Amino acid sequence: MRAALFDRYGPPEVLYEGRAPKPEPGPGQALVRVHAVSVNGGESLGRAGRLRLITGLMDRGFPKRVGLDFTGEVAALGPARPARGPVPDVKPGDRVWGVLPRTFGSAAEFVAVSLDRLAHTPAGLDLVRAAALPVGTTVITALRDKARLRAGERLLVRGGSGGVGSLAVQLGRAYGARVVALAGARNLDLVRDLGADEVYDYATTGPSDLGRFDVVLDTAGTRLREFRRLLAPGGRMVTIAFDPDRIATSIAYIVASAVHGSRRVRFFSGDPRHALLADLTRLVESGALRPVVDTIRPLSEIAAAHRALESGGTRGKHIIQVI
Repeated sequence: MRAALFDRYGPPEVLYEGRAPKPEPGPGQALVRVHAVSVNGGESLGRAGRLRLITGLMDRGFPKRVGLDFTGEVAALGPARPARGPVPDVKPGDRVWGVLPRTFGSAAEFVAVSLDRLAHTPAGLDLVRAAALPVGTTVITALRDKARLRAGERLLVRGGSGGVGSLAVQLGRAYGARVVALAGARNLDLVRDLGADEVYDYATTGPSDLGRFDVVLDTAGTRLREFRRLLAPGGRMVTIAFDPDRIATSIAYIVASAVHGSRRVRFFSGDPRHALLADLTRLVESGALRPVVDTIRPLSEIAAAHRALESGGTRGKHIIQVI
């Protein structure tokens, strides 16, 4: 099958469309024919070799794969197996989305994945544009479960126009918060349209210009100390990123925040299962979330998609259309 591969760590240009064995669904798994995937920051770091500090001995040989989330259609089912948790009732031909369990490889024609990692996509939603939405499980976890965002609270979203930030702005509004967002100058109107009450150019607005917040959602991983100081008493900060140039320092600061001071910085690695993906489906069907897509490229242009993400100024998600 066709798949996005790379044979060495390096810049986006190491990526290419190659061939990989077609997987077979094992017990309790579905084989999904992939329609589209999105490009995520973690993949970019992994491709560049910057996650070896974290992956350590788990790092396997080349060629390596990219792709974390996916949308597609169920092509086949593996043998039945007693489920450990909720799973969707799916059959061949059903439209589904999901996120791989802390590994990469969805940027391919097929992916074999456990049923508890899937949910039905919202009715009528185009599967290519829908690939901008599975990352919404990260936003739900951050705002609902980690920060416990409440109606009337003041929320700051760093990177309000990006793949995660554009969904965080929408979800914060749906939860009844007053949403303040930072974004690039050319994306301010987009973020306002998504529902932000206040939008500021991050290049001309510093943390000291913003006031106090009940919740800060950070998608950049940089300047954590400065933004943590913006928390009001009882405030919560959630970050989903490390500083790519200072990963060890970022990890150390996040850990130290849990010990020193009352305003802890929370970090988590997304690992969504069926229940969370089903929550995402319901939010999209309710109108609370809509996909924001920057570019759509074929699998053969996977390097260009990574390059575009790393260049900054993203407006939603960069999508790879596989089928």
